[in-house]
Amino acid sequence: MTDQPMQERGVHNPKVIDLISRDAETGAVVLTMLEPRPWGSAENQIRQIEEKFNAYLQYTLGGNLEHEYPQYAGAPMMFRLECAQMPGESETAFLESVVKFAAQENIEFQVIVKQAATDG
Repeated sequence: MTDQPMQERGVHNPKVIDLISRDAETGAVVLTMLEPRPWGSAENQIRQIEEKFNAYLQYTLGGNLEHEYPQYAGAPMMFRLECAQMPGESETAFLESVVKFAAQENIEFQVIVKQAATDG
């Protein structure tokens, strides 16, 4: 699922798992959502993140991850949102609710700011 062309990856496409990796420190399986757009740049951006999160939940809790990657069976789960900038107030409120919901399913949810490299 990680061999998708870059334009197909991102929170705008809930049908694609953007990236699957293993956290070297914790051993957790990490499903990463990519959001390269600035916050507020798309009217339905929060809704897209919610849809992507729900798709990741369905993929993991429905057994598809373990079916496709049996070596990850029983490993702790982590969802990670990599975004281009720090979330604003409204995005933070939404993301805090996502963190709480994920925790109820024994899934850690992280938000990581990955700024694009700039020239100069």
